[in-house]
Amino acid sequence: MANQGEKMKKTRKAGENVVDEAELTTRREDLMNVAIQLFAKKGFKGTSIRDIADAHGVSLSNIYHHFGNKEGLWLAILEHSVKDLPNRLTAAMRGCTDPVERFKILIRTHLESVERHHRESRIFFVDESMLSEEGAEANQIIHKKIFDIYVKEVSRMTDDGIIRTKNVKITALNVLGLINWHLRWYREDGKLPAATLQDYIIDFALHGILA
Repeated sequence: MANQGEKMKKTRKAGENVVDEAELTTRREDLMNVAIQLFAKKGFKGTSIRDIADAHGVSLSNIYHHFGNKEGLWLAILEHSVKDLPNRLTAAMRGCTDPVERFKILIRTHLESVERHHRESRIFFVDESMLSEEGAEANQIIHKKIFDIYVKEVSRMTDDGIIRTKNVKITALNVLGLINWHLRWYREDGKLPAATLQDYIIDFALHGILA
């Protein structure tokens, strides 16, 4: 009986730990969501830890406990939303050997990812003036990785004679420009479904405006 009682205690403690871990994750995500809204509106420098705490209805110590400081919170948002984007782009094309299909998959995956994290992506890829110094540094690394992926895929199509371009890097930048402009004007409540917009952008990236 004593052994059984000990087992019940251990089971209860384990259950409590699971709940605590789940609650901890939820609190962190709630704080990040509030911070994203404020960062998108006021920028990193214009938003204080006090602003975030007041908007969420928690004490300052709560934020310091979860993230250390405002920079830690900012980098946690980066980690949660767009830091893994280069890996997602590469993984999506894996197994596909047709250069044009690979490029379509690349653009669609990119668009789906930035739509999923629209506010964060807009801050990191469009409104870079809102970033902190450390956030800007981390952001540039992500930009470079994404750019290199596009250059590689444009080069692949150029080598196969599928497209003609005098400058592979400028072509890659033009396609990325399409995606960044989409980030500026895209609205979830717009008339066209996201998939239809993606089709238009992919078609334009591959064929331009000439018939």
